[in-house]
Amino acid sequence: MKTNFLLFFLLCFSINTFAQEQIAVQDKYTAHNKGKFFISWGGNRDSYTKSDVNFRGKDYNFTVDNMAAHDKPKGWHLDYVNPANMTIPQTNFRMGYFISDHYSVSIGWDHMKYVMSQNQTANVTGYIDLPADQAGSYYNGVYNNTPVDMSLHGAQEGGYDKGTIQGNPPAFLMYEHTDGLNYINTEVSRHDDISKWFGLPNTDKVQINLTEGLGIGVLYPKTNTTLLGKERHDDFHISGYGLSAKAGINFTFFKYFYIQGELKGGYINMQDIRTTTSNDDKASQNFFFLQRIIAVGGIFRI
Repeated sequence: MKTNFLLFFLLCFSINTFAQEQIAVQDKYTAHNKGKFFISWGGNRDSYTKSDVNFRGKDYNFTVDNMAAHDKPKGWHLDYVNPANMTIPQTNFRMGYFISDHYSVSIGWDHMKYVMSQNQTANVTGYIDLPADQAGSYYNGVYNNTPVDMSLHGAQEGGYDKGTIQGNPPAFLMYEHTDGLNYINTEVSRHDDISKWFGLPNTDKVQINLTEGLGIGVLYPKTNTTLLGKERHDDFHISGYGLSAKAGINFTFFKYFYIQGELKGGYINMQDIRTTTSNDDKASQNFFFLQRIIAVGGIFRI
C-alpha cells in the first residue's frame, strides 16, 4: 500500500513539474515571434562575378568582356556608428515584422560598392566614332575582341574629381558604383530556434536561431563613370533589379538584442545605367554577387 501511494505521489509530482516547465517555456518572451518588429544595422564584404558591360551612345557602342571588379571595404571604422558618416562604408539596414512565429517580411537597403579593377586588360568588341575634336577620338575604330589595357593614360580607381582636366589621350574607362551599388529590397524569411541543440536552458537570456530568406528589389546606384575623356558623371539612378537568397545565424541576448551573421547571394541585372550627362549615353551589365554580413539589431513589440 505504501509503495503504491509513493508511486502515485511521484507520478503526480512529475506531471506537475512537466506542466510547470511547459508553461514556463510558453511564457518566455522568446517563445513566440508573431507580432514582433525588428531593426538592424551592419556591414558587409562583397564579391562579384566577371561581367560583360555594354557602353552605348550617339557615336559609340562597345562591350567590355569579362570585366573584373571588387568591393571597397573600410574595415573596422567608427563611421559605421557615426550618424554623419554611416552611409560611407559598405552597410546594411533592415527592418521587418513577424507575420507568424517562424516567418517575417522585411525591407532593407544593402549598400554595396562595386569598383572596376583598373589594373586589367579586357577584350573590347564594338565601335567608337567620336568627333575628331573630342579627346576620346583617340580610341576611334572597330574593335573585335581587341585587348585594351584599362590602366593606361592616367586611369585610376575612383576616377577624377568633377572639373579635372584629363590628359591627352584620356583614360579609356574608369567605372564604379561606390555610393553605392544600392540594392533596395524586400525579403520573406524563416526563423527557427535551435537553442535546444546547444542545451541552452533559458532562451530569454541567450537564444540561437537559424534564418533563411528570399529577396527581390531594385538597384539604385550612384555610378561614377569617366568614359572616353567625357566629363565624370556621378548621380543616383534606378538602373535595374536584383534577386537574392540568404542564410544566417542569429544570437539574441536578453530578449531584445541580437547579433546576426549572414551569407547572401544573388543576381543583379542593370540595363539602364547612366554614364555621362547626356541621356544618350548608357551602360548595361548583369552579374552574380556574394555578401558576407554582420549586423546588430533589436527585436520588440509595440
